[in-house]
Amino acid sequence: MNPARRTVLVAGAAALLPVPALAAARPKAAATPPYTCYWYPDSLPSGSPGSGITWRSLKSWRAADDPDLAFNAASVPLASRFTPVPANPTARSGRARIQALVSFAPTSSNPSQGSATADYYALTHWAYLDELVFWGGSAGEGLILAPNAPVVDAAHRHGVPVLGTVFLPPVAYGGQLQWTRDLVQKDAAGHHPLAAQLVAVAAAYGFDGWFLNAETGGGDTALGQAMLGFVKELKARAAAEGQRVTWYDAMTLNGTVGWQGALNSQNQAFFQAADDMFVDFRWTAATLAASGAKAGRLGRSRYALWAGVDVESNGSGTSVDWDAIVPAGRPHVTSIGFYRPEWTRNHLPADQRAPEDFHAADDRFWTGRSLDPSRPDAGDPWRAPAVSVADRSTVTALPFATVFNTGHGLRWYEEGSVTSDAAWNHLGLQDRLPARRWVVRTAGKRPVVSFDFADAWRGGSSVLVDGELDQPVEVDLYATRLPIGVNTVVELTSRTDAGAVNVELAVATAEPGSPGVTPPYTYLPVNSANGWQTVSVPLTGLTGTVHAIGVRLTATDGPVRWRLGGLAVRDAAQTPAAPSGLRITAASGGNLRLAWHPSPGGVRHYTLHRLLPDGTRRFLGGTCQQAWFATGLQPEQGERAARFELRAVGELYTSSAPVTVTHTW
Repeated sequence: MNPARRTVLVAGAAALLPVPALAAARPKAAATPPYTCYWYPDSLPSGSPGSGITWRSLKSWRAADDPDLAFNAASVPLASRFTPVPANPTARSGRARIQALVSFAPTSSNPSQGSATADYYALTHWAYLDELVFWGGSAGEGLILAPNAPVVDAAHRHGVPVLGTVFLPPVAYGGQLQWTRDLVQKDAAGHHPLAAQLVAVAAAYGFDGWFLNAETGGGDTALGQAMLGFVKELKARAAAEGQRVTWYDAMTLNGTVGWQGALNSQNQAFFQAADDMFVDFRWTAATLAASGAKAGRLGRSRYALWAGVDVESNGSGTSVDWDAIVPAGRPHVTSIGFYRPEWTRNHLPADQRAPEDFHAADDRFWTGRSLDPSRPDAGDPWRAPAVSVADRSTVTALPFATVFNTGHGLRWYEEGSVTSDAAWNHLGLQDRLPARRWVVRTAGKRPVVSFDFADAWRGGSSVLVDGELDQPVEVDLYATRLPIGVNTVVELTSRTDAGAVNVELAVATAEPGSPGVTPPYTYLPVNSANGWQTVSVPLTGLTGTVHAIGVRLTATDGPVRWRLGGLAVRDAAQTPAAPSGLRITAASGGNLRLAWHPSPGGVRHYTLHRLLPDGTRRFLGGTCQQAWFATGLQPEQGERAARFELRAVGELYTSSAPVTVTHTW
């Protein structure tokens, strides 16, 4: 980023809350919290790290030496996805793509497995993203960031690759040219050892490659050539492992730093060596047009160029020359690179960061002022991604289920009951969520449709439809490619909180005829009740493939508050096998590290509960990994030992039999 952007990173580093440092001499039995990993290329700064910061050298890294590897390695493979017929006539496929550079937390002391707050950037609009960059790094903490497992697992579930960041900061913000030289060093055989290390790190932690941002000035042509050689080797090694490399428009071929705002002779060698390039914010309509044309002459797609759009300060209020990137009625010029879209959370006052407030701002950012991607607001100065870019879906195989869990919440629910009243976040538990939020069709008053956190069937959230419903209302949920067999059923879990409503399942077995057209739904009756109720709807008489799923609501008494807690499509019920080998690997007072062996067969995630003396179960956490850190535990009701239960949770949210372990106080 250019120097104007550095102030935020410095401010972010300065605002780090002090936490206890991880002392190397601490006994092996101590249960220390796991954090996301970060490194310097080789040499470390002079002096001592600040509180809560650990200085590490990437050159000396080995996966076998990482005590937190089990907590930090992602487990969800990158899903394939398809592009349905777009929700509106202006959204296009095969043209502009979207990248986002997101700082989910500070570089240091970033928890590996979520934390005890709902105040988190719970990104859910994955359907419009093609690449996520786990952004961060600072001269005082570390320059190379491995994404944490929850972010990678959520992104992969939606088909989005995640890149770690290599950030070489400007000298004015602590950058040292030695760190650049460290990164591009060669060994006696003429290879770049840190290129191999970066690829090994991504493979060990389960993410998809690297974003290279070299902004330390003072270099020369020799250093520029060394960097080019490094990028070429990194790309070759990454490609062999199915990883990718994005270059940021900063360092030029002569080794100096000069943000071009274009693809030109100063940076084209780096662009050709990498998979794609983030074009600095100082682009103009003319430079983007020339850049796209130049990419074509180089035999590359113009959409491998991400035109940087800085939304850190003003989010959806940012003034952007959209016609320079995604002009209406003409081919797109380049792709879009959003810098810091977590503005949707960060701009909210601390006392207004309830999940509902965040999602309202986030929907405005990604969907637009209309809050309905099927009917964009032509007068909206913010051209939201849903206006220009077709959404994608990964819902392609049975069984498929969702409880509309966004990855954070105020409580944890199981079958409609609260099993933990503690706020939480963990993106790895996020479901595959409806992409088109929210497509609502009615001839009458449009109800409010939103994720709601006041109640849920499972997890932390549900979908709430709230309004008069003076005419039937149709809500699109998922674009799918699900095969229909003789035993295929759809299960809907819902509850009517106010009014009375007839519910119908909407199923389409073909695509709409053109963008923006309603899918050709068949409507199947669903019983409605005032309490949580799961209804199984056979797809009798339907054949082929389910292309879209929604609901149609017709009020018989209003106003209506109707809540959707779960949706599943399956041929047969499935229950996962239990995990094994549950054990406590470290303990310090009320802090425990637990580990186990994975269940055989398919598992969505694991849940850990504490069995209390009165026989009730308290939810402690869930994870896609085979390790968990529990903190702040205390004896209950005079108990001498705490008992914990671990279950595997399958794709249909059925749970295995528990395995248990006890901890003596």
